[in-house]
Amino acid sequence: MHDPATIDVPEREPLPRLAGECWVITDQAAGNQRQALALAERMGMPVRHLVLSPRAPWSWLSPRLVMGGRLVLPASQRAAFAPPWPSLAIGCGRSAALLTRLLRSLTEGYCHTVQILDPRVDPTHWDTVVAPRHDDLAGPNVLNPLGSLNPIDDAWLADGREATPALAYLPRPRVGVLLGGARAGVRMDGDYARRLVEHLLERRQREGGSLLVLTSRRTPSAIAEVMRNALRGVPGLLWTGPDDGNNPYPGVLGWADRLVVTPDSVNMLSEACAVGCAVHTFVVGNLPPKLTRFHDSLRKADLLHDINQDAPAQQAPLRETESIAEALRERILARPS
Repeated sequence: MHDPATIDVPEREPLPRLAGECWVITDQAAGNQRQALALAERMGMPVRHLVLSPRAPWSWLSPRLVMGGRLVLPASQRAAFAPPWPSLAIGCGRSAALLTRLLRSLTEGYCHTVQILDPRVDPTHWDTVVAPRHDDLAGPNVLNPLGSLNPIDDAWLADGREATPALAYLPRPRVGVLLGGARAGVRMDGDYARRLVEHLLERRQREGGSLLVLTSRRTPSAIAEVMRNALRGVPGLLWTGPDDGNNPYPGVLGWADRLVVTPDSVNMLSEACAVGCAVHTFVVGNLPPKLTRFHDSLRKADLLHDINQDAPAQQAPLRETESIAEALRERILARPS
């Protein structure tokens, strides 16, 4: 197990506790839920998670079309989106952006509204917008982390290790491999998987160890099949879904000596870089401009390396959620009462 790198941070007086309830508003997307909940859990408030889906035509034009108030939601969801209103609302995703924007007017400014990710309209429609730097969104109410928000810290990693003690007995180095899927401008198919696994096995032949491979919901079945065939007899594990048991993702990150992440997912790369071990990726061709900017930022910070590039075994972890939460608390407390 690696020892997480630490950064000395000057001690500060804790901020007063915030009053009221925090609503987390998302759609069904796991990545959106993960970011919004990670931030909410650090605000020190009771949290209520609402999974809501505006109906047409609002769903088509979210978050631009705001006329209609609570009628933007189907009748079955309106009872959840009703007084008593929260004092803080955190949304992530385009559908949530409509609802957090609405809350600002429905509560006559009582609720501090936060939108995670670029809402694609003027950010002043919200009290605070959290948009990663590669979105190139700026403004007096915009906070710009390098990567995506996530729950990963030392305690989270320790919980992952505790939940998967058997992984401690796998030969080291334990290399976690996180597989995403194709997206606009990023091709991921069986050929990509074969080239990736060649790199993984070639390095394992030199240094030994084990491979802990995890697919995601977006991973094509062709990639999973390539991995299944290529990794027979190799120490480690391959998890491709619930049929393989509980998702060992927290344990893999907790026990990994090194991580290899496909280049398509900002969330996966951000979470890997939060661990504190070396992180590598395998890029074929050109990435889309926004994703290229994100990769470049990670490389400049010495957080991300090519798959065959040597890298220090430990690196300072990229953990931004707490600092964003602290900045958000300061903004809320500074508001006129």
